[in-house]
Amino acid sequence: MNNWISRSALDRDTGNRDAAEMDAAWRDAFVLEVDPQGSFPSELGVPEELVPRGDRSNNDILLGRFRGRTWFARPVASLSKDDGATWRDVDAEWQEAVAAAVALVRWHALAPHCEQCGSATAPDGGGARRLCPVCGLLVFPRQDPAIIVAVLDPDDRLLLASQRAWPPERVSVIAGFVEAGESLEQACWREVAEEVGITLEAVSYVASQPWPMPRSLMLGFVATTQQDTVRPDGDEISWGRFWTREQLTHAVESRQITLPGTASIGRSLIESWLSGTLVRPVLPSRISNT
Repeated sequence: MNNWISRSALDRDTGNRDAAEMDAAWRDAFVLEVDPQGSFPSELGVPEELVPRGDRSNNDILLGRFRGRTWFARPVASLSKDDGATWRDVDAEWQEAVAAAVALVRWHALAPHCEQCGSATAPDGGGARRLCPVCGLLVFPRQDPAIIVAVLDPDDRLLLASQRAWPPERVSVIAGFVEAGESLEQACWREVAEEVGITLEAVSYVASQPWPMPRSLMLGFVATTQQDTVRPDGDEISWGRFWTREQLTHAVESRQITLPGTASIGRSLIESWLSGTLVRPVLPSRISNT
């Protein structure tokens, strides 16, 4: 999670991305295969390089400079190696470049049509965008905002819940997509009320991260409530409860429950709470206007 709160290690400033510049970058390239599911060749979460052979393909996407090399993402129907990983498995040091690769490959695979005239678009600018050949409209990747919120009760216990689609022992904090005409904070209030029947009293922003599964931007929050009774909706959430730090630590160590993977901001929010560094939000009535 710490990778996302400072300047990016992926330098996306790659100039005009014309053909000559792209070919020059190709000579010192790191090429990462990405399949339609967002998997990439990996060994223990570290991306494996595909050595460029021959000329650059028009489908190769220029990502930028990362760890002293120029990175390209290559869309493939299937990986050339058996050992593959998904975004959830990537080593933390490689998250930024892999997030960009997975997001862009999956976006181009949709081959979006022009929003203005409906014509088919084509990759442009090294893959950072698409161009409509009929009306000239530039089409850029879309990100869908989603909130993820750590809810704390008056005793500083953390709310964790399990989705019906998950194994019953898997839990996380509450998350959901932002709806049209809704602020991020309002989405936190609504999602928590809908999924577990809890009314919040205060919400504050913590941090964000990309989540290219397929194209979300996760915005992390911490919230407080005066309630301690969890009422799962029975549709999306199967069960949930508030945990003390001691209870959660014991449950994880004894494998009674499973937390989100380390690539998730949800895991970061949980670990911040466990370490006592997750700051409780200030009630709106106590915020000074001066």
